[in-house]
Amino acid sequence: MRAMQLSKRSGTLTLVDIPIPVPGPTQVLVRVSVCGVCRTDLHVMDGDLPDVPDAIIPGHEIVGTVAALGADVRELVVGDRVGVPWLGATCGSCRFCLSHRENLCETARFTGYTLNGGYAEYAVAEARFTFKLPERYDDATAAPLLCAGLIGYRSLGMVGAARRIGLYGFGAAAHLIAQIAHAQSREIYAFTRPGDDAAMAFALANGARWAGASDAPAPTCLDAAILFAPVGDLVPKALAAVDRGGIVVCAGIHMSDIPAFPYRLIWGERQVRSVANLTRDDGLAFLALAERIPLHVTTKAYPLEQANVALSDLRRGAFSGAAVLQVRAP
Repeated sequence: MRAMQLSKRSGTLTLVDIPIPVPGPTQVLVRVSVCGVCRTDLHVMDGDLPDVPDAIIPGHEIVGTVAALGADVRELVVGDRVGVPWLGATCGSCRFCLSHRENLCETARFTGYTLNGGYAEYAVAEARFTFKLPERYDDATAAPLLCAGLIGYRSLGMVGAARRIGLYGFGAAAHLIAQIAHAQSREIYAFTRPGDDAAMAFALANGARWAGASDAPAPTCLDAAILFAPVGDLVPKALAAVDRGGIVVCAGIHMSDIPAFPYRLIWGERQVRSVANLTRDDGLAFLALAERIPLHVTTKAYPLEQANVALSDLRRGAFSGAAVLQVRAP
């Protein structure tokens, strides 16, 4: 099969021909149709995450069809259309796994980081962490649901009943969660890179009530804020924007260091929380929600061999929405 492998020495991906993997007893072999391109892939490429294996195949927003089953798999059949997300495997027996918090499992493994991912024509995945997908979305628009959508959904759940929500960084995740929040009669305030008029217009088109620069004051007092931009400097800004009792959620798996800030910014029972991965329950709940609420998913397609270009464009904010690698012809 063709695959894009990471060379840690060069920090780039190389197109290679390697054997098709064989699924283990609890795994499925997925014939990949498309794979979303996520900012976490950049963190893998850049070495921001620890112990990245050499020659890893990135990609954790995989959409395809089941091509073969492991001997113990019963919940899927060959031909099922499925998605594979970031959380790829857990121990299943620790206190976190046993309390439906497998996202915190200390021996968890991750698709496209510690397990080979979907920048390839085939991928193996644990059947437990492989989801059937809503029929209303084609392959390209389903791919961003598997991370941008899932992590955004978990982040939104952490703000409870907050009505006025600030979203810092308006890309793949924010444009999906803004639509859900709008459908729930919440108010979204989008904070984008200063001077990025296209991002501001994109936010307004996807349900935001207001859009402005991330260094601008909020136009109203917020109940909560979600940071999709991995920029630690935004945490004090978000705390200054939320009301007493407000919550600031850091949604990225990696973030630059948070600078020191005065205690008064967090006083008043304000909270700062992080999002760690996802659970199977998150996946099932969000995909059911996406079936009920028709989300408009904005994507930009690249062929598999242009994965480096897609990642470069993502890094510099060259497109709105989500990039998707077209592994096979639609």
